[in-house]
Amino acid sequence: MSQELPSPDVMIDLIKVSKVYPPDVQALTDVSLTVRRGEIVFLTGMSGAGKSTLLRLLSRIEKADKGLVEVAGIDVTKLPQRQIHVLRRKVGMAYQDFKLLPERTVADNIAISMEVAYRAPVFIEKRTRELLDRLDLAKKYATPAEELSRGEQQRVSIARALANFPEILLADEPSGNLDPQTTALVMDLFHEHNRKGATIMIATHDRSLYQATSHRMIELRFGRLRTEPAEAADNGAPPGDTAAAGLTAVEEV
Repeated sequence: MSQELPSPDVMIDLIKVSKVYPPDVQALTDVSLTVRRGEIVFLTGMSGAGKSTLLRLLSRIEKADKGLVEVAGIDVTKLPQRQIHVLRRKVGMAYQDFKLLPERTVADNIAISMEVAYRAPVFIEKRTRELLDRLDLAKKYATPAEELSRGEQQRVSIARALANFPEILLADEPSGNLDPQTTALVMDLFHEHNRKGATIMIATHDRSLYQATSHRMIELRFGRLRTEPAEAADNGAPPGDTAAAGLTAVEEV
């Protein structure tokens, strides 16, 4: 698959991907995963299982030590630093630690992703206000990020990730600091973005996000990938037991 001819269907493709943090922490081991255009995938697992690492590899915040990582047809393992902006125009990332500029306003923080894509100022203001209104933050438009609560900061991070209509949205624990009502606002935005064709991967501990969904759910255990179909819990099948759930088996790596 070439960078010039991205697949019209496969948006995320990992083959035997491993990541080690110094001195010898094995974060991911031989992870293989394919996500197609328009899918919503929930990535689950205990703290330290490798969920955040996987998202960081997809957004090229980190580089894999072994294996192939292709995102929107781009081989990110070979992508030069000077071309990472090409990937970032396609991928929106809502970080678990927010990564906001504390002294800049809420509007400034959301505008950043649109400014690097050379959006017109009129578009940027309209899109920013639209997202803040949808996330019940309209009154915080000119508030410095450092004055927000953690839940408000999380919503700003999510708004920034969605602002430029990315083809792929990566969300790391998007409900971690939110109450159920606000979580519903966020998930409504995610599903709306998905209906417009976006591919979404959500790393989460929050079972309420996926326990009643038909979307694919996968699980990381100690840096290795398993599958846990949403139907498995209802059928009494243990996590990763696809045969017991009456589904096609998926290899546990």
